[in-house]
Amino acid sequence: MGTPEFAVGPLKALLDAGYDIPAVVTVPDKPKGRGLQMAQSDVKKFALEHGNIDILQPEKLRDEAFLAQLKSYSADLFIVVAFRMLPEVVWKMPKMGTFNLHASLLPKFRGAAPINWAIIQREKETGVTTFFIDDKIDTGSILLQKTTPISERETVETLHDRLMEMGSGLVVETVQGLENGTITPCPQDASSLTEKTSAAPKLNKTNCRIDWSRTAGECDALVRGLSPYPAALATMQTGSGETIEMKVFGSEISDKKSDRVIFTDKAIFVPCSDRMLEITSLQPAGKKRMGARDFINGHKNLIGDENIRFF
Repeated sequence: MGTPEFAVGPLKALLDAGYDIPAVVTVPDKPKGRGLQMAQSDVKKFALEHGNIDILQPEKLRDEAFLAQLKSYSADLFIVVAFRMLPEVVWKMPKMGTFNLHASLLPKFRGAAPINWAIIQREKETGVTTFFIDDKIDTGSILLQKTTPISERETVETLHDRLMEMGSGLVVETVQGLENGTITPCPQDASSLTEKTSAAPKLNKTNCRIDWSRTAGECDALVRGLSPYPAALATMQTGSGETIEMKVFGSEISDKKSDRVIFTDKAIFVPCSDRMLEITSLQPAGKKRMGARDFINGHKNLIGDENIRFF
């Protein structure tokens, strides 16, 4: 049961290991893009390419016809990767239970966006966890975990790909361990969690916006934790009052200190609470992604403008 690319890796790994996957459960097709063409999930696309896999796309997970079809497979296990919260009638169905692959070291970063938040909160390491599903979100007993360091300049793009590969192997190991009876589920201990590491809430326009009152390190971590998707958000206001909405994809922490924006012919530096953040890659609203120098070349009238503000 899964939707995005992150769920495709484990599905492929299970098939490669020789396991019988009679069906996948994924979201219904949805209109996407300017032409509103009906788009299929990554999991559905993969299943279509690999034949002999039923594709279930229920609107509601309590639908009687859907539940009856699930029961008809007499599955030993349900495996969930980046899907919806399941009702008890679903996760209690298979005789060996239902387990989930989560892209964090649970109990840290429970929620929808664990890969992003591990970088945003400047963690030194993260990983993947398999756990039995229960009636709450990401709280069930842990089966297996694997860790990986988070590098100093890590972005969500590089970490996502590494965790997908790690998670694919861990899912197969978990199935083998449950099959052989060599895994002992371990209840989660959340006593050491802090406010910063307890949750990984869904990303939105509010928590993706750069707060320039924070340190340069915190602002840079937000940029990296959201690059390339969905991207950190910022608004630039020129001395003449023009506003330019933009996505920020790349940044560097600078040793420069100033209480105003420095807009030169080569770089853009924005003041934070302790030092400055250099914007290196951005995408103005309605334009393509570009390096800072390309943006500056299109706004040479702003070079030396001492009244530019970012918010």
